[in-house]
Amino acid sequence: MTTTTAGAGKRARVRVARLRSLLLGLIALTTAAAGTACANDGDQPRVVVTTNILGDITREIVGDEAEVTVLMKPDADPHSFGLSAVQAAELERADLVVFNGLGLEENVLRHVDAAREAGVATFEAGKAVDPLTFHASDDGGPGEEAGQPDPHFWTDPDRVRKASGLIADQVVEHVGGVDEHAIRANATRYDRQLTDLTAWMEKSFDRIPADKRALVTNHHVFGYLADRFGFRVIGAVIPSGTTLASPSSSDLRTLTRAMEEAGVRTVFADSSQPNKLAEVLRTELGGRVSVVELYSESLTRKSAGAGTYLQMMRANTTAMTDGLTGG
Repeated sequence: MTTTTAGAGKRARVRVARLRSLLLGLIALTTAAAGTACANDGDQPRVVVTTNILGDITREIVGDEAEVTVLMKPDADPHSFGLSAVQAAELERADLVVFNGLGLEENVLRHVDAAREAGVATFEAGKAVDPLTFHASDDGGPGEEAGQPDPHFWTDPDRVRKASGLIADQVVEHVGGVDEHAIRANATRYDRQLTDLTAWMEKSFDRIPADKRALVTNHHVFGYLADRFGFRVIGAVIPSGTTLASPSSSDLRTLTRAMEEAGVRTVFADSSQPNKLAEVLRTELGGRVSVVELYSESLTRKSAGAGTYLQMMRANTTAMTDGLTGG
């Protein structure tokens, strides 16, 4: 072997060694980065919320302190929306699950139960805010649900104030790594906004004479609002607390009779549901019925009029006041 050939072979071996060292270094860096990413993903605080109304409230409380995942999409029906396998798995990976309860999320509650059994902390907001029960209205509804807890507590902003404070407590207790001071500050700020909302609603509803404070809706959803602000629930097109029920012809006859007796000519229909049932009443009463859309059980997309709880309540208050005063 010549000197030139030996030198070339040595240089080749050096290049191979350097390349091997470089590759090993890249592998080590990639492995470390992947491990860090996994650790960060596992350590990131996570709150999962079932309904979009509670999701908005929870985000106001949590702020940037944790990831908040909301399962129910905008304009969905809480009584009927379901979960994908991926969403169901998210519940069991959460630090805290916030749900409405009282039977509202009828297709989701079993997944919440599974998460609880897996050791995840869960908070049933409806049960914690002194829930009202369904009671028979002038049309005889809500039938077999009379005496059962009413899950629609968010139509009373004072109960939402209570729920938001309790959510803050749950986050501080169960979600590791959050800044308690930040959570409490967020809760205090939001509490002030809810207090202002209640005062504004009271002032708005003062425009409605007592004899006109009568509500007919698509289904029984405004019991808390009626109790808090002095309305009378005449009845509902669907004489039930859930949209999954259906009215019979006798139900409609009973309701139209109750409306005639009370002199009610306005029906408030959920904006996320077809208002065909309310249109039936318009036919039954000879076309002398106004159908006013409200946001009752779901938030909308951000730009569609009720993207937050506060926007939803203000929009509903305005629509109800105008609908009952002719304004």
